[in-house]
Amino acid sequence: MAGTSIEQARAALLLALTRLTSQDRFNVIQFNSVTHVLFSQPQSVNTDTLRKAVHYVEHLHANGGTEILPALKMALKGAPPSTHLRQVIFLTDGQVGNEDELFEVIRSQLSTSRLFTIGIGSAPNSHFMRKAAEFGRGTFISVGSTTDVKAQMDAMLRKLERPVLTDITVDGLDRADELFPARVPDL
Repeated sequence: MAGTSIEQARAALLLALTRLTSQDRFNVIQFNSVTHVLFSQPQSVNTDTLRKAVHYVEHLHANGGTEILPALKMALKGAPPSTHLRQVIFLTDGQVGNEDELFEVIRSQLSTSRLFTIGIGSAPNSHFMRKAAEFGRGTFISVGSTTDVKAQMDAMLRKLERPVLTDITVDGLDRADELFPARVPDL
C-alpha cells in the first residue's frame, strides 16, 4: 500500500476517528509484513486517546507485504463487551492470496461483531472484500481515488453509526432448502 493508496488509507482513518463519540471504544491495527496494534485493548474515546491515534495514523507508511491473517485475528480476538457492538473496519489495498483461510477465521471468530471492508486504490481484491463484508454482516466500499475518500467514508460511517435494525432473524422458513445469506445483515 504505497503512494496514493497509503494517502487514501490515512485520509479514511482520520475521517473515521473524527466521527467517534464518547460512547465509542476503538483501536487501530496496522498490518503489512508485520502487525502492530496502537493500544493493547480498545480504548474509550477521549482527548488523549484520539490525539495518540491521530498521531499514529498520520505517521503510517507502507512497509512490505499484506499479511492480513494476524491483523484479522487480532481484531476479532476475544468476545466484545455486552455493552457495545464491535464493528471492525478493515481497510486494505486488498492483495489477498489466502482467501479460504481468512473466510474461515471470519466464520469462526466473528461472533456478534460486524465486519466492514474498504478496498483502497486501483487493484483491490474485490471478491474477497465483498464476501468478507457479506459474511461479516457489513458492507464493502471501494475507494478508487483520493477525491472519493470523504464521500465513500461518509456513506459507510453513516451505516455504522445508525443501523435501522440489528440482530434480524427470519422465522417460519424451517423447510427451506437454502437461505441466503445464512446470517441476516443489519438494515
